[in-house]
Amino acid sequence: MTLELSYAWTFNDSPLYVQEDKRRFVSQDTGNLYIAKVEPSDVGNYTCFVTNKEAHRSVQGPPTPLVLRTDGVMGEYEPKIEVRFPETIQAAKDSSVKLECFALGNPVPDISWRRLDGSPMPGKIKYSKSQAILEIPKFQQEDEGFYECIAGNLRGRNLAKGQLIFYAPPEWEQKIQNTYLSIYDSLFWECKASGNPNPSYTWLKNGQHLNTEERIQIENGTLIITMLNISDSGIYQCAAENKYQTIYANAELRVLASAPDFSKNPIKKISVVQVGGDISIECKPNAFPKASISWKRGTENLKQSKRVLLLEDGSLKICNVTRSDAGSYTCVATNQFGNGKSSGSLVVKERTIITVPPSKMDVTVGESIVLPCQVSHDPTMEVLFVWYFNGDIIDLKKGVAHFERIGGESVGDLMIRNIQLGHSGKYLCTVQTTLEHLSAVADIIVRGPPGPPEDVKVEHISSTTSQLSWRPGPDNNSPIQIFTIQTRTPFSVGWQVVATVPEILNGQTYNATVVGLSPWVEYEFRVVAGNNIGIGEPSKPSELLRTKASVPNVAPGNINGGGGSRSELVITWEAIPEELQNGEGFGYIIMFRPVGTTTWMKERVALVESSKFIYRNESIMPLSPFEVKVGVYNNEGEGSLSTVSIVYSGEDEPQLAPRGTSVQSFSASEMEVSWNAIAWNRNTGRVLGYEVLYWTDNSKESMIGKIRVSGNVTTKNITGLRANTIYFASVRAYNTAGTGPSSPPVNVTTKKSPPSQPPANIAWKLSNSKLCLNWEHVKTMENESEVLGYKILYRQNRQSKTHILETNNTSAELLVPFEEDYLIEIRTVSDGGDGSSSEEIRIPKMSSLSSMGVQILKPSTQFLSMVGFFYCFAIHPLSR
Repeated sequence: MTLELSYAWTFNDSPLYVQEDKRRFVSQDTGNLYIAKVEPSDVGNYTCFVTNKEAHRSVQGPPTPLVLRTDGVMGEYEPKIEVRFPETIQAAKDSSVKLECFALGNPVPDISWRRLDGSPMPGKIKYSKSQAILEIPKFQQEDEGFYECIAGNLRGRNLAKGQLIFYAPPEWEQKIQNTYLSIYDSLFWECKASGNPNPSYTWLKNGQHLNTEERIQIENGTLIITMLNISDSGIYQCAAENKYQTIYANAELRVLASAPDFSKNPIKKISVVQVGGDISIECKPNAFPKASISWKRGTENLKQSKRVLLLEDGSLKICNVTRSDAGSYTCVATNQFGNGKSSGSLVVKERTIITVPPSKMDVTVGESIVLPCQVSHDPTMEVLFVWYFNGDIIDLKKGVAHFERIGGESVGDLMIRNIQLGHSGKYLCTVQTTLEHLSAVADIIVRGPPGPPEDVKVEHISSTTSQLSWRPGPDNNSPIQIFTIQTRTPFSVGWQVVATVPEILNGQTYNATVVGLSPWVEYEFRVVAGNNIGIGEPSKPSELLRTKASVPNVAPGNINGGGGSRSELVITWEAIPEELQNGEGFGYIIMFRPVGTTTWMKERVALVESSKFIYRNESIMPLSPFEVKVGVYNNEGEGSLSTVSIVYSGEDEPQLAPRGTSVQSFSASEMEVSWNAIAWNRNTGRVLGYEVLYWTDNSKESMIGKIRVSGNVTTKNITGLRANTIYFASVRAYNTAGTGPSSPPVNVTTKKSPPSQPPANIAWKLSNSKLCLNWEHVKTMENESEVLGYKILYRQNRQSKTHILETNNTSAELLVPFEEDYLIEIRTVSDGGDGSSSEEIRIPKMSSLSSMGVQILKPSTQFLSMVGFFYCFAIHPLSR
């Protein structure tokens, strides 16, 4: 066994191996280190390492010094090949062949390779870094031949050549297999092997060479033995041999002799066939030599007829089976060693027929349909229905969407719910039993709205029109009748239908002009198709394009203004939205003149989003009327002007303070301020309304309120105040310029807080629709308003309307039709307002009291709608 070794060298103390390059080479055949041209840097100690690749172990040799000679200078010389490959190399198939070639020389030689017969080098060849090693992996027949290494420099070149010879040990292409034959049969065996050179063949039986004789013929890789007998049984070998190797193929020959035997292959116990069908019953006993076969039906021998056939292999075939063919059948086998027999039964079934097959249908997308598939069959046979759609099985067990099997044992109908366009195609119903396979097919056409149009293009675009073209999408089995064009802009809400020329786009129209577009607006276009079924999905949007610019044609609206300071004319308007500006450089033209004059003053406002202009001139009198109109312009020119509106110049603040200011308190949280209206004129300043200011005298708090009223209102209720607190109030007029002087302040103290305690110890008695209530008088605190009386709030349980009864006493009587429960609460009345309410009391209806054994007199009809009161008695009179 050859060890696989590798070689490497180290230089001085470096742990790294010497790297191969054009100048240095380590031969993996000899292990030697070669230096094509020695440099001063090469001087030093070199150590060789040898590695066993299989054992993964390395050993190193002693250091070898390299000394540079000083007795002369080496001049340039031609290459001298120091490492060369053998002249003849035997290379095995699929082996890896490496050729080494390295030369010394000055300058350092270049290495190249070629094939001497001129054929190209194999593409699988690999070269080492220095080109000194040529490797041919997986060597084949076509790789053999003469190879040449050329080493060259400026001084000349040198050659090394050798021949690679391909060889291949034998490999089996065909082996012999174990064979079992009957006595008197013939054996034919053949074995084949490849190799280079071609292998020769020999045959052995039980380890002994076989030679050609009377019954045995041997020719190359074939062996023929005729009239086999028991002694021919044994282990046979075919040997394939060339000068590189011998290989063997082994097989057993067993020669058999026995009487017919059905134990391993009896007649099928039950054979089933349908009326009108054909049936074959096999009879294949183990018999050596082959047995002769005969058949019996019951106890009678069967004879051949037009319908009953005895086949060469021993099988019985019955054609066009009838019910009368059912029964027991026996196969009888005989040879020279004995006989045997085996029996089975023939069962005849009725045929399966598809009575209601699926039929062609034409449906609309979204409908639900049923494809029938119904059969008549032998009641003892199980029927399996399987549906196919365009050749693919519909797996109903997996809950396929849209498909559902309906029906019973003999019905395999297929329901398709919410049918879609993709469901158009061929539907195949297959009916399977253990004996037959039937099928019926039907075409389903599903019609739906058209598919989206395609390739929408904008051919030309102007300021208000655009020319479009498109291609129709699929019509989905219903011809397209109409197209509609829709547009979308950054300013629109979704897609909008637009007007076109021609106005009606029929199903054969594939281009149109869109009209009524706005100038200088970015548009997208899409096309929608429709047919008898409905409107389809829209096309993909066209590219985004902007219409050309144009003079603006929409004038501003809602021209208004007024207000501002003295000597100012404030003009306002509604800004024109971007989609109506029609181009770049958009702005507003403001034209105005005093009423009664003829010359217009004209100003431009270049801000697109502007909606206000202020003209200042000291000569303008307050509240002077001006005629005003506002127009628009852009880079294309001036556009429309609005109609004339009257706008007044700014005014002064009111100069007069209101007179007759007064204030009074109505409760603990409310006061009313009143004043006299100002009789104003142009000199004293216009009055648009009044502003009421109020505050407390507590300087620690910055509590101040401000409420405005418009027009000639001269009173104002102020709520949400604190109880028992002094409040100051003052009034001043206002207009668009601001507020005028305040009236002298007036003050009032709010009432004390209402009583905090609710009425307590409430007692009630119900008799003959009279409800008598009594409660304790509420005593107030020092900081609370005195009790002036009481409010009784009552309502029926199911109604939200509340009735109020006021009294100065601590008792009351209600006359009410108590057909339902009543809810009652009582609260105090004072100058400070209403006090706290008692807890809500539920008074049950009369019938409830009757069921509890309380004596109640049913009220007469005249009292059912009557509500009144009278005093029962006074527990505590109220002081005034």
